[in-house]
Amino acid sequence: MTNARPTTSHRRRHVARKPLAAGLGAVGVLAGAWYATATPTTTTTAAAPQLAAVTNTTVNLAAKFPYLSAGYNNTREWTRTATAVAPNGTLRVAWPASDGVHVTPLTAAGRRSGTDTVVKGAKEVGGLVAHNDGFALLTRVSDTNKWKETAAALIRYKNGTQAFRTKLTGTASHDTAPLLDGQLTWNGTKYGTYFVVHGAGGFADGHFGDKLSYVSAKGAKLTGGWSWGCSHNEGIALHAETTGAFTSLCFDDWRSGLFVSTGIGAPDNAPAVQREQCWAGYCGGTFAGRTGDLVKSSTGRYATAFVSRGAASAAKNPDDASGRGWTVKPKTSTHQVAVAFLKNRNTPAGKPVYLTSAAGTENVDVHIAPYGKDRLLVSWESLRNAKCSSGTCTGTFTGTHLRLIDWNGALKTPDKVVQARITGDVATLKDGSLTWAYAPVTPSYASALTGASPTTTTLKVARLKP
Repeated sequence: MTNARPTTSHRRRHVARKPLAAGLGAVGVLAGAWYATATPTTTTTAAAPQLAAVTNTTVNLAAKFPYLSAGYNNTREWTRTATAVAPNGTLRVAWPASDGVHVTPLTAAGRRSGTDTVVKGAKEVGGLVAHNDGFALLTRVSDTNKWKETAAALIRYKNGTQAFRTKLTGTASHDTAPLLDGQLTWNGTKYGTYFVVHGAGGFADGHFGDKLSYVSAKGAKLTGGWSWGCSHNEGIALHAETTGAFTSLCFDDWRSGLFVSTGIGAPDNAPAVQREQCWAGYCGGTFAGRTGDLVKSSTGRYATAFVSRGAASAAKNPDDASGRGWTVKPKTSTHQVAVAFLKNRNTPAGKPVYLTSAAGTENVDVHIAPYGKDRLLVSWESLRNAKCSSGTCTGTFTGTHLRLIDWNGALKTPDKVVQARITGDVATLKDGSLTWAYAPVTPSYASALTGASPTTTTLKVARLKP
């Protein structure tokens, strides 16, 4: 387990992001500010195989969904929606509103099948697992602690009734969860919950790290995981395994890069996937709401996608007496789309493959998902004429890109620019189709987000068949 930093002078800046539920009552202040007039076009090549068309269904919402969040430097980010598929093929979609987190039941075809379950007091969608009889939600709830911050909690609903509400932070463990940037996974027996924590006493008082907790099907805390890992964690990924530790990744700003934290809580010898300048905001976003995900092949390999500025140089920081700090000089001012592979749950496989390279184009909102038997779908949004400061960029939105690659990173189809957005977790249906929920608006990244988020009372449920 990584020790806390010797001083508290460098607090996690991510907490400066506006709380997700803050200002939801003052909706409409920026209504229309997220819309752009440009119409994306589809890139095609006659000789190359093409992706299928993305189809959509519309779901009317019972409350207003504030679909934007203010990230680092108040950059515009999609408010995370989580889409999950149950074993029987039905869907659940989680999204936040002023009265809590709503979980909307859908048919396998993406149509509403009942009324929402509203998880009262829930502040954030940190992850969602769909069950035949309900769902489990990783979220934040009110708590009493020295920082007056929320606690992480796993909440399970069965047949419309709360089955358990297990707090994962608290006074006894000296931690809080003012935001999660979390991941929730399920292997059929237990849940894995991975999220950001803020030290509230003990050795880590005032510092930010991460926590991995396992929870039983009945809500009991299990052994395994860790109480303090990547510090500060700027991005979390987690994949459930049938046995042993769940596979995990983290962006660590102190050691500067993307690391494999599987089973070891990201100590100083954690395998590096990619060195990056990861000071708060510079890594480009957090898994899975804003960058990447972690997917597994049938042969046991893993792939993750993220935005990257690369490393022109990387060396241990001579001014850090602990010997654990690193200094990374980035190659580019804008973020490019990268895909990295792991040989197994512990071992990176070579250098990341870069899918974009235009110096003046910023890329955001990266996602990766399995597509058919042997391909991967990578998506991202591009911003031309990017202007960057303190690790974040503004620019002119030019479209949502979809690209197919193989498990070596090789191009299988040219980019397809689509109207559908990907604003959170993507679920895989029994037939291999991908499905996700998103706010039906066209974004603009021309300026920072100030004031309350605009809202929508509809979601689109997209489907892409392999």
